[in-house]
Amino acid sequence: MTREQLLSHLGALIARALFLTLRVRIIDHSGFTTRPPDFPLIFTFWHNRILAITTGHQRIYPHHLRKGVAVLTSPSRDGEILAQLMARFRMGAIRGSSSRRGSRALRECVAWLENGGDLAVTPDGPKGPRYTLGPGLILLAQSTGARLMPLHVKFSRALTIKSWDGFRIPLPFSRLDITISPYEVIPPTPTPEAFEAERTRIETLLKNEAD
Repeated sequence: MTREQLLSHLGALIARALFLTLRVRIIDHSGFTTRPPDFPLIFTFWHNRILAITTGHQRIYPHHLRKGVAVLTSPSRDGEILAQLMARFRMGAIRGSSSRRGSRALRECVAWLENGGDLAVTPDGPKGPRYTLGPGLILLAQSTGARLMPLHVKFSRALTIKSWDGFRIPLPFSRLDITISPYEVIPPTPTPEAFEAERTRIETLLKNEAD
């Protein structure tokens, strides 16, 4: 067993034990939990919410109605651990970042969405700056026509790691409030100014419940 496999295995065991203790409340403004749509979605949320969103995915994602979720992860060793960890929670992985495998990862994301799969993207990952949305998410939504589904998380009690993203680990027996925002359609942007306005709009929407 490789180091990455061992760490992902241990991480999954710990996460599953933690998930069993958490109380999760879903506030759904999109209708996803009652009437999942027939179009692919890009779930988008900040990097420090990954663990909390994984908890929500385990509780509500309708595997019998959808083709599954792939997570965009870094091609680094840490990204490999995350990819293997996600696989243990029935999620795929597409490896790439803006600096490594970027164009190939974008093509794989496009193909995945066009085949009907859902995608999970943390637009400030893998290295930040925290709560800053890069252009990739907007370009991906525009090139595929996939709709964004912004996700917000509030923690009743959580441990904040001293990392670039301030990673949040919900404490055992705490509560998570996960809010699903209405689907967002990203229109064509004929000018750089229009593109920046759309990028800022989505960034602000995600920031509204960041802390």
